Amino acid sequence: YLSLSMRRLYFDHAASTPVGPRVLRAMRPYFSREFGNPGSLHSFGQKAIAAVDAARENIGKLIGAKHFREVIFTSGATEANNLALRGAVEFYKKNHLTGEGADTSARPRIIISAIEHESVFETAKILEQQGAEVIKLPVNKEGVIDIVALKDALNEHTVVISVMHVNNETGTIQPLREIKFMIDAFRKESRRPEYPLFHTDAAQSFAYLYCDVELLGVDMMTLSGHKMYGPKGVGALYVRQRVPLVGQVSGGGQEFGLRSGTENVPSIVGFAKAAQLAAAERGKTATRITALRDELWRRIKSIAPAAEINGPAGDAKAPHILNIYFPGHAAQDLLTRFDRAGLAASSGSACRSRAVESSYVIEALGYDKARAASSIRFSLGKGTTKRHIVTAVRIIERALAK
Repeated sequence: YLSLSMRRLYFDHAASTPVGPRVLRAMRPYFSREFGNPGSLHSFGQKAIAAVDAARENIGKLIGAKHFREVIFTSGATEANNLALRGAVEFYKKNHLTGEGADTSARPRIIISAIEHESVFETAKILEQQGAEVIKLPVNKEGVIDIVALKDALNEHTVVISVMHVNNETGTIQPLREIKFMIDAFRKESRRPEYPLFHTDAAQSFAYLYCDVELLGVDMMTLSGHKMYGPKGVGALYVRQRVPLVGQVSGGGQEFGLRSGTENVPSIVGFAKAAQLAAAERGKTATRITALRDELWRRIKSIAPAAEINGPAGDAKAPHILNIYFPGHAAQDLLTRFDRAGLAASSGSACRSRAVESSYVIEALGYDKARAASSIRFSLGKGTTKRHIVTAVRIIERALAK
């Protein structure tokens, strides 16, 4: 879990984490010795499908799923988010907006927060172009959604509500239980026990916060392997039994018909091992990294008194993320100086950072483009130490002085 390698500091764990040594060890046999296709009937295939089933069962237990079939493996969080939104809307269109007596003029409604990850934001935009109605919930200065606005947005054709557990840029923790109670009340009042469906993207939260699906009250939950010291290219969507979805990848009918394609056995095994380790170490890891994050902020504030935190400053914040506004400094210039000096950070989501655009998340908090363009995200991980914090702040101080 090195954060300091060849004099280079890594403060971008929200973008990706290194594969843990125990995770890599668990994966290795499935690249070579146990290489069978899980769909094959012979012994090679049987060993592969047994590994996939064990991984599915283990992840299901870690999130409080009632049945292992509720865990659907995907190529990552982006695909999982797509399956949740597209699958829900497509099913609703086919089964509720067509046929005799259906209101064919009605539009399925999707409700998302204004600070969702691009994989939710862009998917909702495409579904809107295809006839859905999309409502974006405003957030306050700390990035918490407006619960009253959510209540007002609910109507009889609301299909899915997607609100991420932890924001990937600010670390804001959303009040999922409060949302769940509101949805339950609406379902009871409208006599629609299935709708609206409640989905959360928990890619940034699993390694640091408890993600029990019953406790959170969600119908669907997205997880990502490489955000918890597992491999890239693998994730999962928890889908509560009887939640109506249409699969988005057709073919051989793998993943209980919701995601066709030969299972990525090594990555699935590694993902499950990473999730097991993350859950076991979660409390200790969160406490240590929270203290380091606060130490980083104190030291930055001492060298840059005008700097400000974007998002929550208190307990409603994930342990590993610190987003800071540096007035008068362009984020892209600072990041270049940081990198040359051996410090890796980011200006926001890794999925958008190469586009060199200001963060729509920071703007959604009520700030202007200038502040968004002068904000940097530092995200800590298991390998981060106090020595790394001290060294990083020295680099930041020199970069700000130029």
